[in-house]
Amino acid sequence: MAKNDPYAALRIKEFNIFLLLRFALVFGWSMQFVVIEWQVYALTKDPLSLGIIGLCEFLPAFLLAPFAGHIVDKKEKRNLFMLCITLFSFISFGLFWLTSETIESSWETITILYSIYSLVFFGGVLRAFFGPTIFSLIALLVPKKIYPNAATWSSSTWKGASVFGALCGGFLIAWIGVHYTLGIIFLLVMLALVLVFQIDKKPILNKDAKETVKESLKEGLSFVFNDKVILGALTLDMIAVLFGGAVAIFAVFAKDILDAGPRGFGLLNAALSSGSIITMLATTYIPITKNTGKKLLISIFGFGLCMIVFGASKLLWLSVLALFFSGVFDGISMVVRQTILQLKTPDNMRGRVGAVNSMFVGSSNELGALESGIAARIFGAPLAVMLGGTITLIIVVIIGAKNKSLRELDLQQDISEHEKEEET
Repeated sequence: MAKNDPYAALRIKEFNIFLLLRFALVFGWSMQFVVIEWQVYALTKDPLSLGIIGLCEFLPAFLLAPFAGHIVDKKEKRNLFMLCITLFSFISFGLFWLTSETIESSWETITILYSIYSLVFFGGVLRAFFGPTIFSLIALLVPKKIYPNAATWSSSTWKGASVFGALCGGFLIAWIGVHYTLGIIFLLVMLALVLVFQIDKKPILNKDAKETVKESLKEGLSFVFNDKVILGALTLDMIAVLFGGAVAIFAVFAKDILDAGPRGFGLLNAALSSGSIITMLATTYIPITKNTGKKLLISIFGFGLCMIVFGASKLLWLSVLALFFSGVFDGISMVVRQTILQLKTPDNMRGRVGAVNSMFVGSSNELGALESGIAARIFGAPLAVMLGGTITLIIVVIIGAKNKSLRELDLQQDISEHEKEEET
């Protein structure tokens, strides 16, 4: 494979299968989330019920993540992934069954509602395992020297599937209804289950049978919090999403600030997502491994600036442009972070580090939505977003100044070392 080959990871058959099944899963999961929100609100007419959905998924995913990481490191990854997909298929089929005419006509609304909440909670339990399992499996599918390329394609697949899944979920509800849309989601999950059998079993890289769960969890957390590069990268991502993100209040801007209506709301979401996807695909051609730390800091600083512009804007075109470039910077930071984690994590700790990453990312998304709502209520949406962007800039400057290891990080050196090891 030639150096800087943008398709290096795609030349590996098992990685292509992995991308296809990951697209099917994320596409289905994103559709399912949209459909569940629609169905629950249709049943309750209460916005609080939508918050309960997020809480039901977030709590088990966050609380179980460290234990999930320990289990992932001890188990064979292909079979564990297969088990997760199998259990996810039961959730999908359960939701499909709960929205059938037979159930809706014979069960009370409150029973259906609590049943949906229960399945969402079970999905949160699975989410705790999906993240570290996928993170660990990627490293076993490709050589270390093309981890950056694999991380780029994997992140792009995830982002594209989540965006188009949410979009298709809305359209399919209108075209064929909730019940049959959930049926399509179940078929997508079954497709992923078939595809996972096309991947061979992988070696277990952590076989320390004497290690207790407590010792395993302590080792994983200590590794993350003692590694300045990994901790700095995770902290930057968490802060950017927690304070700089504004997705949860886009509807406020579209309706009350920009007077753009539903179409404007769609444009705002599309601008952010398209910027991320385009950039992630572009990084397959433009290497991000040189001066990696500086690129990460610059990208998140740029993200914060864009959010300040968005918060201050009263013009739709300027708001869309600001969000597009915030997506560009977000796409860069996402690929850089995943590359750092893949290259800096020892093989025997990938499950635990992936679990901590899931905790950082998951908590920042859910808590970021809560923070946006509270700040918008107190300060008003525009000022809330500008304050969040300003906090992001301040944190980037502080971490950049204090974390020399992250600031001077150059992953090209790590890749060169891995290439020498493989040649030897």
